[in-house]
Amino acid sequence: MSWREPIFLTNDDGIDAPGLHHLIQVLHQRGHPLAILAPAHEQSASAMRLTLQKGLEFSDRSDLIETLGLDRNGAPIYIHSLAGSPCDCTIVAIDYGFENWAPMVRPQLCVSGINRGPNISIDVIHSGTVSAAREAALYGLPSIALSLGTYLHEDYTIGTSAIFELIDRALSIANDKPPNLLRTRGSQQNDWADPEMDIQQRVRSAFRNGDLILNLNTPVEWNGEVETVPLGARWYHGATELSEDGKFFTVGAASIEDEPLPRTDCSSLMAGSVVISPLVTWPQSHPLNIPDVILQAALLQDEDGYPAWLNLSPANDG
Repeated sequence: MSWREPIFLTNDDGIDAPGLHHLIQVLHQRGHPLAILAPAHEQSASAMRLTLQKGLEFSDRSDLIETLGLDRNGAPIYIHSLAGSPCDCTIVAIDYGFENWAPMVRPQLCVSGINRGPNISIDVIHSGTVSAAREAALYGLPSIALSLGTYLHEDYTIGTSAIFELIDRALSIANDKPPNLLRTRGSQQNDWADPEMDIQQRVRSAFRNGDLILNLNTPVEWNGEVETVPLGARWYHGATELSEDGKFFTVGAASIEDEPLPRTDCSSLMAGSVVISPLVTWPQSHPLNIPDVILQAALLQDEDGYPAWLNLSPANDG
């Protein structure tokens, strides 16, 4: 039987999170073989934290197949949890080898989410959702991070058509085995540096190799628009609170200020658009960090608002 492209799913809200369950249900119904490894408990704002030299319980959560009403005779599906961080999950999933824990799934794409709450602007540094996607990309697996950009409700169907359209378009690029999974070729796998490629081909190569990831946020209410935009400027004020006895600090935020910068993820999300932001995987001085010209090309959108380089029509194929 022929199935659709295989996908690796993870998140930072934990294996029992509604956003992850929504993804599992829809993607499995669409015929995608799934390998799912998510934290056993919520790990929000865990960034790229690793749990070193400590045993992490690895649990079979195939009970969710029944709970979520999945077809056991459908596409292959493996569901596990790990008592660790989102990046722990990603590393175990890839480094241990999918063949060892999800033997019928060889993912072509990592999808992390759907997170509860926005991951925009500076959030992408702290976010466990984005970090899980970035960790997968560090290992050479093309990756997308997904977030519901509000805490006002938990309706993960908001922007669903945009989410799955982005996944389909990403899979049109990540349409085969990742070319440098586990980075066996090190920094030599930088096809995006080939001067004979046009700029859109170079962006696609960067995404296919895991050197560029995509970050999508859906709004509290969707106006039907999709925009590909850079990060905005968001500031958290009153981030610390000391207990009355002076012994404990609570870190949070009393208020959030978004600078009114047009066509950024902050402003466009607040205006009701689904926002997509390309993000670099590597630190700025790393040999595989993509140059600004490729990142700027990655921000160009097509007439539907999606990244233009994901459009494989003849007019956009270079």
